[in-house]
Amino acid sequence: MRTVLAATTSLLLALGIASASHAGPRSEQILERFENANQWRDHVMVVAHRGGGLEAGKTLYPENSIASLRGVIALGAEMVEIDIRRSKDGELIVMHDSWLDRTTDCKGEVIARTLDELRHCRLVVEGTGAVTGEPVPTLREMLEAAKGKILVNLDNKLETADLVDMVALAREMGMEEQVVVKANLWNAERVAAVKATMARVGQGFQFMPIMADDAVRDPAFVAAAGKAFAADAVEMITWRGNAEKMTETGGPLFTAKVRAASIRGNWHIWVDTHAIVNKPGGFLSGGRGDELAVAAGFPNEVFGFWAERGATMIQTDEPKAAINWLAANGYRVPYAEIDESVASAVGHAASELRELPTN
Repeated sequence: MRTVLAATTSLLLALGIASASHAGPRSEQILERFENANQWRDHVMVVAHRGGGLEAGKTLYPENSIASLRGVIALGAEMVEIDIRRSKDGELIVMHDSWLDRTTDCKGEVIARTLDELRHCRLVVEGTGAVTGEPVPTLREMLEAAKGKILVNLDNKLETADLVDMVALAREMGMEEQVVVKANLWNAERVAAVKATMARVGQGFQFMPIMADDAVRDPAFVAAAGKAFAADAVEMITWRGNAEKMTETGGPLFTAKVRAASIRGNWHIWVDTHAIVNKPGGFLSGGRGDELAVAAGFPNEVFGFWAERGATMIQTDEPKAAINWLAANGYRVPYAEIDESVASAVGHAASELRELPTN
């Protein structure tokens, strides 16, 4: 195992730290790139899926944990995706599954336990089963750890109406601009329904449409939906389904017309290369996913393929591999300076790697 010093050095290099100068909250630099897609078409932003706890197929941190969040901040990712559910007493907590069995040392449904009961459940490192000292985190705790350092994408495992409470919490913490919420859109009626809910949320936050090519194939609808929400990004899903071959074009959501619509609307094209449990590799990206990029060793066929088709945001389980390859191949523009609070995340991440159980 590499030493903590070597790990720290690697993280510093990934961040591109050249000096100890103070540049203010790094989230402001990221937000500027997020809100101005047309000015940053030569830079591909990296989104860490479920907290981004993987490296070369090995789980370093529990998913959706504060430890994993600190790790991806230290790597230099622009956004972290986390999953939101409620406890029995209505508290917003961070957990992907509706059951506790896979990711904690507890059993049973999340909704059957109060927050106090959930706080006694400890997160585990998937694959090794090692139990950590970290309890199930609340949304508030995750936002506190992210404040000023990274954007946060909330994957809502509840009803669309629950977004109101999520954004209200971010607003209370002065973080509404750092938070990106999203919903699937497939027709005009759905757009109207989601728009009505977003009106209840208020102003000052980021909303991102999600579109999948099994339901959306018309570039005009993509353009209209992006305009309806003044979106800064649109998440595009290219279903692999039962196809044995990888997509060669990216499908109907990665045509020249859609790319032109993104330029007219000044929004990012977002692609998901992360894995889906018990599904073929690249299930959301036409077969061109993390498994091909990292496990099989063909990153150009994944990160390069999608970047060349206009994607400027990649959500991945392998943020380190994505950042390193994109930077080495001219798809990353370094951040000039970094906030010293982000630099401190390097120390946190190195310390937590050392303290995690090894068996």
